[in-house]
Amino acid sequence: MNSRKKSYTVYFGSELFSLKHLIGNAYLAEAIYEKSHGKYRCKLPQDFEPRGKNPRSVRDQDIKTLLKCDLGLFNYDGSELDSGTVIEYMIAKFADIPSVILRSDIRQAGDGNDPWNLMSSFFPRTINVVANSLGDYKVITKQRRRKLDDTIRLAGQQSSADAQLMCEHVASQCVRALDRALQLKPALPKRLRSDVYKWIALMPGLRGKTNILNKELKTILDGKVAKRLL
Repeated sequence: MNSRKKSYTVYFGSELFSLKHLIGNAYLAEAIYEKSHGKYRCKLPQDFEPRGKNPRSVRDQDIKTLLKCDLGLFNYDGSELDSGTVIEYMIAKFADIPSVILRSDIRQAGDGNDPWNLMSSFFPRTINVVANSLGDYKVITKQRRRKLDDTIRLAGQQSSADAQLMCEHVASQCVRALDRALQLKPALPKRLRSDVYKWIALMPGLRGKTNILNKELKTILDGKVAKRLL
């Protein structure tokens, strides 16, 4: 009997254009790994994008990595959603990848029940996590701190410690949502799998010979079927 615990790869779709983005992505991905006891291993585009190559190569690698992953986690923060993340989420839905949408931004930026554009809502095999990160942070700081002057607070790295606890709380919510997403039944009918994945090989205009791309996507599809993700 195999005693190794089953693990899943998670594509981490998020902005990666600033210090805050890079630190936040890294903190949350590591916290998800810890809180899930290694069950969920996030793939961070900031860690694997081939910087220095042409933009199309970067895009193609991101898409292929997304399609290979077992699940997707998509960060929907901001007054306007990051367009790249939204496109990645839509590709995940074309491929029927179980997904989690995370919003840790307290601002309301939607026109429906969700705090984001309603055109990005109601897709199957998706669990939403709307976290009040600022509220959680304030609760943590109130519980942990007495009155500290700025020198003690900064020298003791109190704010970053509080932020880490807040991040761990959000990570726990993400782990529970990923667990739920895994349990959702596929929306893609068995009879359509092969044709849909052949189309996905062509739809984004990935560079490469059609027969090679078809083989790559068939391998991806076979892997998902073997893991009972489809």
